[in-house]
Amino acid sequence: MAALFVSPHPDDFRSLLALIAAEFGSSRPQTLTEDPPASLNARSRPTLVLDARDGGTVLSGSSAVAWYLADQGKRAGVDAKQQSQVWQWLSFADNELTPVSCAVVFPLMGMVGVDKKLQQSSRAELIRVLKVLDKALEPRTFLVGESITLADMAVATAVLLPFKYVLEPSDRKVLTNVTRWFTTCTNQPQFLKVLGKITLCEKMVPVTPNANPPAGAANAGAANAGAANAGAANASPAGDPADATANGPPKTEAQLKKDAKKREKLEKFQQKKEMEAKKKTQPSTEKKAKPEKKELGVISYTVPTAPGEKKDVVSPLPDSYSPEYVEAAWYPWWEKQGFFKPEYGRESISDKNPRGVFMMCIPPPNVTGSLHLGHALTNAIQDSLTRWHRMRGETTLWNPGCDHAGIATQVVVEKKLMRERGMSRHDLGRENFIQEIWKWKNEKGDRIYHQLKKLGSSLDWDRACFTMDEKLSYSVQEAFIRMHDEGVIYRSKRLVNWSCTLNSAISDIEVDKKELTGRTLLPVPGYKEKVEFGVLVSFAYKVDGSDEEVIVATTRIETMLGDTAVAVHPTDSRYQHLKGKVVLHPFCDRKMPIIFDDFVDMSFGTGAVKITPAHDHNDYEVGERHNLAFINILDENGLLINVPPPFLGVKRFEARKTVLQALKDRGHFKDIKDNPMVVPVCSRSKDIVEPLLKPQWYVSCAEMGKQAADAVREGRLKIIPDHHLKTWFNWLDNIRDWCISRQLWWGHRIPAYFITVNDAAVKPGEDMDSHYWVSGKSEEEAREKAAKRFNVSADKITLRQDEDVLDTWFSSGIFPFSIFGWPNETQDLNVFYPGTLLETGHDILFFWVARMVMMGLKLTGKLPFKEVYLHAVVRDAHGRKMSKSLGNVIDPLDVITGISLEGLHALLMDSNLDPVEVEKAKQGQTSDYPNGIPECGTDALRFALCAYTSQGRDINLDVNRILGYRHFCNKLWNAVKFAMKTLGDNFVPSEKAQLCEEENVSDRWILSRLSAAVGVCDAGFKAYDFTTITTAIYNFWLYELCDVYLESVKPVFSKSEEDDAGQRRRLVCRQTLYTCLEVGLRLLSPVMPFVSEELFQRLPRRRPKSDPPSICVTPYPDTEEFCWHSAEVDRDMEFIMTVIKTIRSLRADYNLTKTRADCYLQCIDSVTASQVQKYSLQIQTLSYSQAVIALTANQPVPAGCAVAIASDRCTVNLMLKGLIDVEKEEAKLMTKKGDLGKQMEKLREKMAKSDYKEKVPVKVQEQDAEKLRQSQTELEKVKEAMDNFRKMM
Repeated sequence: MAALFVSPHPDDFRSLLALIAAEFGSSRPQTLTEDPPASLNARSRPTLVLDARDGGTVLSGSSAVAWYLADQGKRAGVDAKQQSQVWQWLSFADNELTPVSCAVVFPLMGMVGVDKKLQQSSRAELIRVLKVLDKALEPRTFLVGESITLADMAVATAVLLPFKYVLEPSDRKVLTNVTRWFTTCTNQPQFLKVLGKITLCEKMVPVTPNANPPAGAANAGAANAGAANAGAANASPAGDPADATANGPPKTEAQLKKDAKKREKLEKFQQKKEMEAKKKTQPSTEKKAKPEKKELGVISYTVPTAPGEKKDVVSPLPDSYSPEYVEAAWYPWWEKQGFFKPEYGRESISDKNPRGVFMMCIPPPNVTGSLHLGHALTNAIQDSLTRWHRMRGETTLWNPGCDHAGIATQVVVEKKLMRERGMSRHDLGRENFIQEIWKWKNEKGDRIYHQLKKLGSSLDWDRACFTMDEKLSYSVQEAFIRMHDEGVIYRSKRLVNWSCTLNSAISDIEVDKKELTGRTLLPVPGYKEKVEFGVLVSFAYKVDGSDEEVIVATTRIETMLGDTAVAVHPTDSRYQHLKGKVVLHPFCDRKMPIIFDDFVDMSFGTGAVKITPAHDHNDYEVGERHNLAFINILDENGLLINVPPPFLGVKRFEARKTVLQALKDRGHFKDIKDNPMVVPVCSRSKDIVEPLLKPQWYVSCAEMGKQAADAVREGRLKIIPDHHLKTWFNWLDNIRDWCISRQLWWGHRIPAYFITVNDAAVKPGEDMDSHYWVSGKSEEEAREKAAKRFNVSADKITLRQDEDVLDTWFSSGIFPFSIFGWPNETQDLNVFYPGTLLETGHDILFFWVARMVMMGLKLTGKLPFKEVYLHAVVRDAHGRKMSKSLGNVIDPLDVITGISLEGLHALLMDSNLDPVEVEKAKQGQTSDYPNGIPECGTDALRFALCAYTSQGRDINLDVNRILGYRHFCNKLWNAVKFAMKTLGDNFVPSEKAQLCEEENVSDRWILSRLSAAVGVCDAGFKAYDFTTITTAIYNFWLYELCDVYLESVKPVFSKSEEDDAGQRRRLVCRQTLYTCLEVGLRLLSPVMPFVSEELFQRLPRRRPKSDPPSICVTPYPDTEEFCWHSAEVDRDMEFIMTVIKTIRSLRADYNLTKTRADCYLQCIDSVTASQVQKYSLQIQTLSYSQAVIALTANQPVPAGCAVAIASDRCTVNLMLKGLIDVEKEEAKLMTKKGDLGKQMEKLREKMAKSDYKEKVPVKVQEQDAEKLRQSQTELEKVKEAMDNFRKMM
């Protein structure tokens, strides 16, 4: 066995690194805290002595030892690229972090003398290095890859002492990503085993000496602080005597030179820091305090408004946008007015609408659920589409509904019952328990509906459905009976996913796959102690009639009690002689055949596999092929049955220990070792899922699956985006039959009855004989069918209804037509089925979408919808899956209304996370939301979610970006307020938006851009391209209307000319402005319904008597009406904007913030000069110029101008003479030039070092290269400015 020699000191982080790496290894070495034997010639601790099988090699030094141990546990990188990255971080830990960490910590530990100045400067340097690390960790959980590697171990141990003794809460607040990552690492079981629970520093004070002080403290103390810092990368930070040079071979001349160079560097560093400290102590001119950043204001709507009454739109708008004010009162009014109903504006929904019908049903959320960001994304997209179709004049229905959520609801009410009354459901009985659930549903079940209303979802609430309603329950019964009568639903005894805690089969979507890297202890409901998983136990079966044995291995040793065969590969030469032989079970008289089957992997283990047909999915199929015995050894509660004593009646995981010991006692045990594996965990109960043989009802899916796949192949059903097609065909072409039985009380009870015929002429039936099962809507109907089947009178029939309920996905599968009363021919069914679209997340493509298609085709002969649009899965800003334990699960209502960091922490305390996970989650929240989440509002959240949908399968949602869209709302608010002031109280818009041929160039351009936005939005909605829609709207409002048009027309309104021409110009301008506002708000309305309604209601109407009362039922702009897009006008303005930006850039370069300068635009030809002259007013206004003079190429430019090239057609000349102090400005530039030169020289020196590419992390290298590039650009600008100044002198 390998031996690891480490220091006994609790703070020797080099030894701690080796110990942590050993914990991640496949086999842990023996740990010794004494010095390595002198014969080993080991220079330092840690030292690893490998056993004889590895040649007895001696590895010395933390990097070598840790690399070897981590590599054993596959933690040194999975490929060459990752290994290089790990090595870079090792170098970073050794060369960047360790020296500066020791320089700060050693004085506190009394290992070197205290030099306060040096300690302060070293502390500042430590923070600087950690900020580099913090930036690198910003987008990732771990340093390399998606799990802990040696990189994390090395860097975490290098910062261990600073976190314990130096980094105060204020430091950690700055280093949020490092703190989150460090806490994540040190809470891993392997770290905890070595380090224990780490207490983070509260205040940096001297550390009380340990009873066992570092043996090398004297050695370290003999050196000065600078030497301690410089040598820390080579000497043990905790001062292990084995690391002292005196105890090892003397240093070579090269090493001594290297040490001297390091000391010299440190001295220079120290001098620099002292100079900086001196500067700080000298009195300096007091800088003007920056104004505090204004907090986002919360303004409330206080006008008394009865629910459903129209909001007050006469009172002045508040000074700034506030979501709380804007979103008040609108939704109840929309609902009361019936805007969301398809009947609105028409006499009958059956009347033919030339614009068509749009119908979509909501993916019914669980009745137990509350909104998460996935729901918010679904509803933002669906509501935007619904509102768009409604504004297009289509007969529009978005049908709401809620799922009864069998398992989830039963668990919630069972817990409530136990908590409040100390009773189980069995104490109440089935009927009373179901009444309790209905009572809970009526009290709490509509919470999610209120949340959907908060999101602005324009659903027809009068048509809301619940999957347990009488109407839908009737449809479910009808569907089951039809499919059972056809033989599509049948009864069979097969393996199911069984939860012993729930006493029910569960679907695949309710099984979480927990990946383990090796031995892991997991909590299991019903067990006081955690249960061991992730180990592979090898044991032997004796071959009957010989001394031979066959060795097999399993991760579930208790299942060997149900083994009925051993399998080997037909071509495996090792076992050919055992054909026809049997092995003996050690605990009973069972003889088990050795069978030959292709499924066995010869290269894994011994090439022999134990077969447990009744408790493993693969073994089940082997058992079927070879006609093996199926021995069920587990009952529904997880207790052992059909096994000999002492195992009989034992709990399954207690039997795990008992069986293992019994194998050892009988000499059959061979080996136990760590084994990576996936453990199936019930998402509802957190129990370990067991494959269990149970008689259940199944749906035959082969033919239905083929029809569903063919519908897509033939183009009758379209799936968008098409990269999901591969998944669709993969699932449906390889579909298995669907188990629809659930052993619950809450749900649709299966309408199937087992028949007993009280007639001696009819033999008794068995549970698995389908002939003895009949289905019906009532017991009477079922009895009549049974009597007819067996040709006896009804009084001779006794029926027993199946106790089970149907899988929730069964009722969800018929949701698109059950909501309309199928099988009854209702008006709604005729008008709205088939639907238009199904929009949902791609994660339920198979569980829900495919089943709706299969059941729709089977039961109605029609596809339930024409198109399926699948949106992405929401992840956090770092790309991590939303997880309660990471603290990144955000309630959208908290984004809408805002929440403090303390409020986020409080939500964690109410969750069922264990203390370690709570702490980890708090760190995550503190990192991502240090100031909590500000009030963003519904509109900003919806806009952000729609804007994100182009990212493919995943959306990395950053709350800061949502806040950015809240600022966009404020920009809209201010623009409309300014525009309304500009329009004036007496403004009357023309009855129709149209050109009057008197528009100036700015008017023509903005109307062209408006028409382009209309075209882009129209095409975007048709193609489900929400990113294009949001980008077009955002760009139009922000960059075109606000930044350009509103600014360019200010002179038109500011001039006091009262002549007819001036007044006419202002009127045309006002009409253009009104058109932009009114159409721009209509474009925005589907995505941002609240702010668009609030602002739209403040605008005058074109036809007040006939115009619709709300923006949500006003026509959506279309390209037929808004057909003014002109590519020529766009090109001209694009050129003019280039000129304007060039002038602005020149003004910024010469710090002309308030001074207006004359601008000479030298054009390549007379056409360009004419164009510039045409737009001179716009150029003058937007560039803040004094006068704009167009010159042709042969006209001279006055002296004293700064020059910049706008394009190949135009050069900008900005007159500076007389506006600035040339000598003073040149002196400033000279200083700046010198500073830039020094910065660049330092960077080049750093980057030219021979070991730069190997030792400096790639991220830092990229940052250095970018700094150098920016400095070079800035230097060129400075030189150019100096040349211009010299020309002026």
